[in-house]
Amino acid sequence: MPILEAGNIVKVYGESGQEHSTTALKGIDLSINKGDFIAIMGPSGSGKSTLLNILSGMDQPTSGDVTINDEKISELKDDDLALFRRRELGFIFQDFNLLDSLTVKENIILPMVLEGKSADEMDKRAVYLSRLLGIESILDQYPYQISGGQQQRTAVSRALVNEPGVILADEPTGNLDSSSSAAIMECFEKVVEELSTTVILVTHDVFAASYSQRVVFLQDGAIHSSIQKPGSRESFLKQIIDHQRTFGGSSHVF
Repeated sequence: MPILEAGNIVKVYGESGQEHSTTALKGIDLSINKGDFIAIMGPSGSGKSTLLNILSGMDQPTSGDVTINDEKISELKDDDLALFRRRELGFIFQDFNLLDSLTVKENIILPMVLEGKSADEMDKRAVYLSRLLGIESILDQYPYQISGGQQQRTAVSRALVNEPGVILADEPTGNLDSSSSAAIMECFEKVVEELSTTVILVTHDVFAASYSQRVVFLQDGAIHSSIQKPGSRESFLKQIIDHQRTFGGSSHVF
């Protein structure tokens, strides 16, 4: 059964039908099951970030519905939506969005503090996630004292701390070198495998996309095509590159 469904999502900026209006999304239908690892790719302006913002409830569609865990989020009032997003969704960004005044551990448990969880519960969760993601040795350090890859693993831990069903990641490897990018993507694989968390990744990076189970390609605000991982990551990487080269009949690489 799907954990997330998007039905006929349309997003228009400006007055629909007017000269200066822009249709960013044109009837997107998407169904994602629990434990899926999906990458969304497409050229600049294809609607990737707009779609992610609507799936996460950070933006509202002009028409259409998004349902997560049987909750139609487009119908939630602002306070209920904020609470739903904090409890049910985890967010990871390109710029990490950590607080330099807090330690790694304090950054990780911040969402639990907002939920009023007990100190013992927060401590156990921070220890578990830091071990899962290999950052247990830096829990007492501050973000400015650690590497970009360690900062992003801290951000992943924070996104997971309230045990959300869905993680939404917007270009999470954009500020990382290749070795750190690989480490982050391996973390996502581990999260999907061990926690059955659903991960939705928006990326330009074919290397990052090759860690997913399925890649959905957007073009001009619509789903152009999708491909499923056939076996190894290496063969999937080649398939994604080949698909991009023939995408829309051109050799454009995102």
